[in-house]
Amino acid sequence: MTWQGWLQIAVFAALITAAVKPLGGYIARNVDAAGRVQRALAPMENGLYRLAGVDPAEEQSWVSYALALLWFHLAGILALYALQRLQNLLPLNPQQFEAVTPDLALNTAVSFATNTSWQSYGGETTMSYLSQMAGITVQSFLSAATGVAVAIALVRGFARRSAQTIGNFWVDVTRITLYVLLPICVIAGLFLVWQGVPQTLGAYVSATTLEGGSQILARGPVASQEVIKLLSGDGGGFFNVNSAHPFENPTALAGMLEMLLIFMIGVALTNTFGRMVGDQHHGWALFAAMALMFAAGLAVVYASEGTHNAALSPFGIDQATGPLQAGANMEGKEVRFGVGQSALFATVTTTSSDGAVNSMHDSFKPLSGLVMMANMMLDEVIVGGPGSGLFGILLFAIVTVFAAGLMIGRTPEYLGKKIEGNEVKMTILALLCVPAFILGMSGVAAVLPSGMAGLNNAGPHGFSEMLYAYTSGAATNGSAFAGLSANTPFYNLTLAAAMFAGRFIVIVPVLCIAGMLAAKRVVPASAGTLPTHGMQFIGLLVGTVIIVGGLTFFPALALRPVAEHFAMQAGLTY
Repeated sequence: MTWQGWLQIAVFAALITAAVKPLGGYIARNVDAAGRVQRALAPMENGLYRLAGVDPAEEQSWVSYALALLWFHLAGILALYALQRLQNLLPLNPQQFEAVTPDLALNTAVSFATNTSWQSYGGETTMSYLSQMAGITVQSFLSAATGVAVAIALVRGFARRSAQTIGNFWVDVTRITLYVLLPICVIAGLFLVWQGVPQTLGAYVSATTLEGGSQILARGPVASQEVIKLLSGDGGGFFNVNSAHPFENPTALAGMLEMLLIFMIGVALTNTFGRMVGDQHHGWALFAAMALMFAAGLAVVYASEGTHNAALSPFGIDQATGPLQAGANMEGKEVRFGVGQSALFATVTTTSSDGAVNSMHDSFKPLSGLVMMANMMLDEVIVGGPGSGLFGILLFAIVTVFAAGLMIGRTPEYLGKKIEGNEVKMTILALLCVPAFILGMSGVAAVLPSGMAGLNNAGPHGFSEMLYAYTSGAATNGSAFAGLSANTPFYNLTLAAAMFAGRFIVIVPVLCIAGMLAAKRVVPASAGTLPTHGMQFIGLLVGTVIIVGGLTFFPALALRPVAEHFAMQAGLTY
């Protein structure tokens, strides 16, 4: 560990905290009709409503909202699938790439429509410019807008009284895209171009190396996809090595901006929530809970990666930090970022739903890998993705006040709304979906020959690569332990199922909760009401997240020897 690394962490923490209130207020003013900034883009917004036949004044029940969302993303999956299957016949394909295989095309379509960005392919060798721009980039915008829309719908459930509607899905997605995502992407995209990220429709170019050889340099409309991949929490890179590629992340300054983009909307929505329910102090309490869990994970990862690698010690390798070498565990890391920013980026990307990487997670030490998997197993609540992080931590807040109410013998209340049996049932359904698919899919893959065939490493690390894949998929993260060969029909289809369930089987119960809460009246606070501002509530919330997250983590640890036993019984090498 170095002081430069700690300085980068401190600067990141200061900048992201400073963005919470202004961006949160901006989002709150723009998602509803009152006070939204629409002067420049209002004609475009109204034109889109007329084109789609949408009445912006007509609101929807939670059922109508959920059906609109599901049909919208089903259409998105089909469109992206078709685009990949037909890319060899379509324009903007200067490299003449062939059509994507059916199972890979389905996996990719589900991946980006669910805001996961799991990639079983190398972008620069598989996808045409049209597939990258009209397919992947478009779905990055729409999946992010959907996540924020669902979070806003849940917030309306807390804020409204005796209401039968939670908003209009089409209006929410349109306003979030036009007024939040697009302006930030334009500004940040120009910044990345300035830093050296390509933005061109020209074909790949040939270059002569210093040794006199020839090399093909892949390029394309990278900057426009790069910025939304980070801001949206989608994380899918234009290039195979993602943000470790110098054309996606050329400088340490660009790396800092990319990390800020990953967290920006997730942390700001805590302030948006506080404003919309009339209690900004509670929004800061949610932010504090996220920050505590993030800081704990980051400290462990940086401490682990910032010291020497014990596996190299028997070989007499000098791992000391000095003027000519970075020291510590530099395996799989870019020298232009070093251990400090690599550890920070890895923690940021696994505590969010982004999945972008600027180093190879498979090369991190075991303790670091454990923390990164645990971050995702906590159901995407440590900041999380745009919208999904907020509604994820609000689900845990509901469990927290429910448990606290049972302990003191009172009907649980949260922000003036009674938390009753139906809300708790839907909350538990949403929270248990992700652990069920992580453990179920990992267990199946660990005992089937088609699952075992994807392992490039035997033993515990091979199982970790498999477990990481399904954790990343079900938690809609998308990062990977890259030692797993996942571009097979088995993994493409099972990971697609995990991604679909981890996104939509969570979202539908959340919208149901929003509808039930919106119909309730506000109960006046009393002496038995649990305060939701101070350290007591923050501590209870963090404890609840860790305990419920353990439903995935500890069974996963126990699953490895069980999987090994069945594999040995079947005569498989494990």
